[in-house]
Amino acid sequence: MTNKKAEINEVIAAAGGDVQENGDQQNRLQNSEYQRMPQGSVGGSSDVSRAQSQTGSTGITKETYGDNYQAHLLEQYKLYVEMTDNISARRNKMNSFYTSLLSGLLAFLSLTGEKAQIAPQFRDIILLAVAILGMILCFLWYVNIQSYKQLNSGKFKVIYEMEQYLPFACYDKEWNILRKDKSHGGYLNHTRIEQYIPLALATVYLGLLIYSILSLLK
Repeated sequence: MTNKKAEINEVIAAAGGDVQENGDQQNRLQNSEYQRMPQGSVGGSSDVSRAQSQTGSTGITKETYGDNYQAHLLEQYKLYVEMTDNISARRNKMNSFYTSLLSGLLAFLSLTGEKAQIAPQFRDIILLAVAILGMILCFLWYVNIQSYKQLNSGKFKVIYEMEQYLPFACYDKEWNILRKDKSHGGYLNHTRIEQYIPLALATVYLGLLIYSILSLLK
């Protein structure tokens, strides 16, 4: 009985050693794959995160990262700037969408004017519905503008931080020039101008709402 127990223990120990050896081999393979993966991939991000945890700072030194530090940083910077430009393009498409939609609602109202063969009470109901819909769209437009503003602000903060490790901080330099430029009243922030458009259209639809309610109460 003692000999059988000893044999079983030897088999278990051998199996455990095989499992441990296989696990060590898998870890070595994963680490070698992480080192070969280019910047912008999941592996590259993992390398950056590990280096950050070792240095305890957001900036990674060239000695900590390795010989490909500058090349990978430049590729990551170009990719991030391209993503930021795509956000701005989506923002412009969003503005065009709401502008077309709200203008279309006003054009629809012209079809239900006094010349149209529609009962006055029914016309007022249509006007009320369009006014409410227009105000809701203006509110959603304004909220989306604020959301894109926060998103772009966060992305440019990341770009400014990345430029600290590049030869020339072009975006940071541009922003400093615009802030110091006092000609023509200084730099006009695009978002400030942009957010006034839905507010202006909202006042138009608010006037239509008040007019339609007063007409229904007559």
